[in-house]
Formats: sequence, structure tokens, C-alpha cells
Amino acid sequence: MRILLRPVIARALGVRNLSSKPKFGLLFDIDGVIVRGRNVLPPVPEAFKKLNGEDGKFRVPTVFVTNSGNALRSQKAADLSKWIGFEVSESQVVLAHSPLRMFHKLHDKQVLISGQGPLREIAKELGFKKTTTIEELVKNFPNLDYVNMLKRNPQSGPIDPNFPTIEGIMLFSEPISWETPLQLIVDLLMTNGMPTALPDTIPYPHIPVWACNMDLLWVSESPIPRYGHGAFLLCLEQLYKKVTGKELIYNALIGKPSEITYYHANHMLMEHAKSIGIEHNIDTIYAIGDNINTDIFGANLYDKYLSSYESEEGTTSRSLENLLGKDMKEPSAKACISILVKTGVHQRESQFIVEHSPRDFLPVEDGLCKPAFIVEHVVKSFSTLN
Repeated sequence: MRILLRPVIARALGVRNLSSKPKFGLLFDIDGVIVRGRNVLPPVPEAFKKLNGEDGKFRVPTVFVTNSGNALRSQKAADLSKWIGFEVSESQVVLAHSPLRMFHKLHDKQVLISGQGPLREIAKELGFKKTTTIEELVKNFPNLDYVNMLKRNPQSGPIDPNFPTIEGIMLFSEPISWETPLQLIVDLLMTNGMPTALPDTIPYPHIPVWACNMDLLWVSESPIPRYGHGAFLLCLEQLYKKVTGKELIYNALIGKPSEITYYHANHMLMEHAKSIGIEHNIDTIYAIGDNINTDIFGANLYDKYLSSYESEEGTTSRSLENLLGKDMKEPSAKACISILVKTGVHQRESQFIVEHSPRDFLPVEDGLCKPAFIVEHVVKSFSTLN
């Protein structure tokens, strides 16, 4: 579907200028839409001035939604402010793991956290009170970290007799080195969270696993897309199945394309709207991204959820109600419109187009990976806002 977006937002919603307060909100992906690696895509700073009012604030409810998970929201907001040329607040940033703030029943569990960046600070910001890192696991079970022959230590664990049993595994983002996390996570799954010995019977279902960011590929300064956390998850799934003969179970998949991420972003849009003086509802969300399998699929999946919510026909199998229970609140939007830009992973003229929808979201229905609109770059998605 190739439709120029130039008049879409203004014409479809009857907004030729933003002197009136809009009833729509914008969700922007970051990598491949605003930047490639650390390089700002031209002419992003100039274009974003269209969203900046005379008071220096956004004129349109705007939230940035990324599958990145290796930073605090404050750091990503600071980066975005520098990239687009005016202030982005922390409350406008949704990272892959941000929806976990709503999972209150998990916050008191003893969880292993995997990824990179300030992991403890990330977990604390999300509400988790009891966390263990891969490094702490290795320190307490030295003889499990056996891939690097120069580091091998035959000492059994746990070194600390009070080392807690791991109750769940929280995968924030891809780790720097994969071999040790892959080995030790499978160890925990096969031992109910205390890897002192292999049990006579492998427990199944295994201890809970929550994973954030399912991107197989992402774009940086390199000329070829790079592996993302989805590639790490694929390795983990295949290794666990090869060793145990059973499928790895995710208790929740967080980040795009899951509905929970768009639901969370929907509520963040409403909060941003109130902060800039818009009290009425945000009826329509425009979700702008570069990845067919996450940004577009996710926006269309959430649009389908909104339609089914309105008609009370039910939702997809991984329903928000099942994940959030009593914490579930009614979504404010009525529609979520997907917009594909061609500055990132998706290059229509290239033969390098890979089907990599997350395993738990297959089979993909016809239409869910088709954007409502296709544009050359992010500027085209709101060039009529004046």
C-alpha cells in the first residue's frame, strides 16, 4: 500500500493548523525514524519545530516509543531533547520495559535481571525490590560459567549460603556477551531457580519469564541491520527446546509489537495531553515507525484491540485483561493508525526483507503487517502541521 501521507493528518481530522487543540496524538519510534545509531536523520530537528508552540512546549500530544531497553527514561529523554532541538520530558518516553511499571504483583518477587546498562536502576525505577544480576549469579555459582576456559573455576555454589532462590527471569535487553546468560538462564529454568544440581525431573512449566524487546534486527550507523534482543530470545528458545524437548514459555512479552506497550503509550499520551492543556480525549493515535514486524504490526494489533474493545467481541489471545487484571483501565483511543517510514529497517527496494515476527505472535493475520500509510521519512508524516 503506497499512499502519500502529506494531507492525511490535517485533512482526515479537519485540522489545517494547530491553533485548535488536536484530538489526535503521535507515537514516534526512535531508531530508524529519528536517528540511525547516534546520527540524527535530516531534517528531523527543523521538522520537529512544527510541533513546538510559542511557549516552547509540544502543541500535539507526543510520546516516543522505542524497543531500546538499556537506559533510564531520563537519559533517553535527554538524548531526544538534543536530537530534536527542544525539551522532551521523561514522561514522554516509553522504553521496552516501561509497561512493567503496571505489573505490581511482580515487584516483590526475587527476579534475575538480564541486559546491559544500569540494570539495577532500571529495575528500581520500574518498581522491582529484589533483583539478582547475571554477574551475581556467576559469583555465587562459579562452576556454571564454563565457556571461557581462562575463567573456569570448579568451585560449587552458592558461595553465599543465603543466596535467594530465583522466582522469575526478567529479560530487559540483549546482554553484551551472550554465552554466559544463555547457559545460566537455561540452568535456572531447569532447576526451579536454584542451580545447585540437575533434578531427576526437569520442572515444567518452568519459573516465569518476562521478556522485553522482540526486535530481531535494528538499524545503526552500520550499512547492514544488526541483531537485537529478539535474536537473543530466539537463541534462548532454541537452546531450551534442544536441551529439554519443551517450548520456552513467556509469561509476558513486553515492548513492540505487544498490545500492552501501545496501551501503556496510549495512557502516557493522555498524560502528556493534560500537561500541555488538552483536557479532551485523544481519539486517534498515529504510530510512526520503520519496522514492519514491530512498529506496524504492533500499531495494527492495538487498532484491532481497540476495535474489539469497542464492539465487545473479545480480544487477542494475549489479552491485556489477563496481564493486568484489576489494574486494567479503559483505553482512551478509538483507533491507532500505522505509518511506515523508509529510513530504517524496512527498505522497499531492497531484497533484504526478513519475516521475523516474534514466535508467540504467529501466525500473523493478513493485513496486520500492512501500514496504513508509507512515507519517505518522518518529516512527511506531519509536514502539514503548521
